[in-house]
Amino acid sequence: MRFRPLQTLSLSVLVSIAALAQTTPVANRAPLAPTPYTELPLGSIRPTGWLLTQLETMNQGSTGHLDEYYPKIKNDNGWLGGKGDGWEETPYWLDGAVPLAYLLDDPTLKAKVLKYINWTLDNQRPSGYFGPTTKYERETGKPVVSGEQGDDWWPKMIMLKVLQQYYSATADPRVIPFMTRYFRYQHEHLAKNPLVKWTEWAQARGGDNLMLVYWLYNRTGDKFLLDLGEQLRTQTTPWTRYFGERNWVMQAAAQQNGQQWMDRHAVNVGMGLKLPVIEYHGKRDTKQLEAFKTGWSDLMLLHGLPHGMFSGDEDLHGNDPVQGVELCAIVEAMFSLEQAIAIAGDVTYMDALERMTYNALPTQTTDDYNSRQYYQTANQVEVARGVYNFSLPFTRGMNHVFGPYAGYTCCTANMHQGWTKFAAHLWYGTNGGLAAVEYAPSVLKTNVAGTLVTITQETAYPFGETVAFTMDMAKPAAFPLEFRVPGWCSEGTLTLNGQPLSTGKGGAMLRVQRSWKPGDRLMLTLPMRVTTSNWAKNSRAVERGPLVYALKIPADWTQKELKEEGIYYEIKPKPDARWNVGLSLNVVKDPVANTTVTVRNAAPTGFVWNEANAPVEIRAKGREIPGWKLVNGVAHQPISTREGFYRGEVNPQEEEITLIPYGCTKLRVVAFPVVR
Repeated sequence: MRFRPLQTLSLSVLVSIAALAQTTPVANRAPLAPTPYTELPLGSIRPTGWLLTQLETMNQGSTGHLDEYYPKIKNDNGWLGGKGDGWEETPYWLDGAVPLAYLLDDPTLKAKVLKYINWTLDNQRPSGYFGPTTKYERETGKPVVSGEQGDDWWPKMIMLKVLQQYYSATADPRVIPFMTRYFRYQHEHLAKNPLVKWTEWAQARGGDNLMLVYWLYNRTGDKFLLDLGEQLRTQTTPWTRYFGERNWVMQAAAQQNGQQWMDRHAVNVGMGLKLPVIEYHGKRDTKQLEAFKTGWSDLMLLHGLPHGMFSGDEDLHGNDPVQGVELCAIVEAMFSLEQAIAIAGDVTYMDALERMTYNALPTQTTDDYNSRQYYQTANQVEVARGVYNFSLPFTRGMNHVFGPYAGYTCCTANMHQGWTKFAAHLWYGTNGGLAAVEYAPSVLKTNVAGTLVTITQETAYPFGETVAFTMDMAKPAAFPLEFRVPGWCSEGTLTLNGQPLSTGKGGAMLRVQRSWKPGDRLMLTLPMRVTTSNWAKNSRAVERGPLVYALKIPADWTQKELKEEGIYYEIKPKPDARWNVGLSLNVVKDPVANTTVTVRNAAPTGFVWNEANAPVEIRAKGREIPGWKLVNGVAHQPISTREGFYRGEVNPQEEEITLIPYGCTKLRVVAFPVVR
């Protein structure tokens, strides 16, 4: 069904539009609260080095080709006017594929995603409603006019995020009027057709809708949007109250029944994290920011795991390292933290985003980016079909294996936004300057102080401890630059053209205001020391810089197939591989003296996230714990007592163990019992 004459723009015209796109960030418009940081237009940052390889791998894999083989997207797609998928999975895929297309400036992928964008923009109903054909429209042949004739609000929130990013990259003039018409439709019909009318998903995830309303207000100043924002806020799950009042997070740790389970659903929580900071836009009350900080701290205390993510299989499920983490929850929590960074400006959230991205994210996909794991576990000693220790097992036992479709297929479509949005948020704009909040090899090109500035970031980070920034512009320009000194670093040092410039304590931004010249080269050094951290059951994890290190377990991969879910992979330790080892107490007492760090690749440029290519190894000492065995595939952890070590039987012979970055593993132990 076509609702208006299709007016698809050619790719050449859209390229011309892109040349007119904004190259400077847009600040908040009164009465919204001013924020310390603003997002840069999509495409301002181009990946290089190992990050470029990661994104190219995604483009060659499922991110660039999901529409060619995944039946839900390929067959008669509802977001192209067909009768197929008209819910969340097509917008989910686009939510990662669109930023990838513009980060790589790839014409093939741009053309692919533009099919869906053009159809959506060119088939908006006169009422402002948009999206796939509704039941009412199929039955009557008439377009949606009133709210009850529409359909679930939730998938439209994702598609609006897609359009927001597309506009950020291209400034396509169709987007702003399109969003204005839709939000007028929402404003008129939400009272009688609230977010929860069709599904609870829209109610739980209404913060995404509110975020987009404020984004549009900053560009148009239409006053009705502020009223719409208040409607959305009152209809959305009250995450701000949950985080601030604290009872919710404790109850989530204690209760795993069916009551209010949507409030414990880890993906909902990951999305809900942004609501307090988005609400702060409109309320201008620091209580919202305080609620977020309290909630984040409590969430990670009660449910946090060494890789930087909270448990969620699908419920929040405590801090035991054998509980699962859903891939969708990781990428959604990352996006929420990217919003929190801009609005709160707190280094805590920059560090949290870094830890989650460089540890939890890469381990849950295969090297070709075609298969993924629905749930990962921190201490993951085998990957096979089974129930394991999850709160939501499926009858086919496919939650733990790697495969294109294993478990729920939401992750098949939604995993693509993790790396792409992280790459697009390495830098933010400030009041007249720029802030480097995350580090990865890349090139930034943007307008600052009326000057087009290019900053090339060369680094082996997160494996290496130096980050070089080379400035390029037509003429000298004065503006401030900010650099994050991570909380794990005691002190960062900055040199300019080989001469000392500034130092900064960990957990703060290092700010430099000066006139910059073409060719200026800054070197930020963030010394990485080996440390240990304390986790559930008094276990210890070994860390160096932003990375957590895990036991390297040689593994055998087996490809299998299940009729209902296609091919999948099981991974088990090689017959002679030892995994049941405790970490020597001496390592805990003096990690630097009792470990050896080996940098295997000081300048990684290819694919880094597997055992073979791990750029850094750490050698330490440990002992076998004979009684530590798998039970139904789960490595339930021996308890280190309050005295600081495991008191059961251990092998008297100490042995050397090899640790590699957690993100490079598929099998591992990361939270170690401690042995004497």
